Amino acid sequence: MKIQPLADRVLIAPASAEEKVGGIIIPDTAKEKPMHGKVIAAGKGTKDEEMILKEGDEVLYGKYAGTEIELDGEKFLMMRQSDVLAIVNK
Repeated sequence: MKIQPLADRVLIAPASAEEKVGGIIIPDTAKEKPMHGKVIAAGKGTKDEEMILKEGDEVLYGKYAGTEIELDGEKFLMMRQSDVLAIVNK
C-alpha cells in the first residue's frame, strides 16, 4: 500500500526495540519504545514551512511523538515535521 502524507507530515518506520541485553531476553511489556527511525514518505510542506525531511532520512523523535498506524501488518508513525528532533548523519 502506498501512502503519501499531506502538508508537513512524515511517515516513519520506527527502529525495532532491543530484544536482548547481555544474554537476558526482554519481554514485550518491558521494552522501551524506540525514539529513532527511517522516513518512509514525506509531504510537500506548507506555504509557511518548507519540507526539509526526505525519504530515507534517519531521524530522532520524541518519546510520545506521532500517531501509530498499522499498514500491511507493519507499524509506522505519522507525525509532523516539527515533532522530529534531528536527522542522524552516519
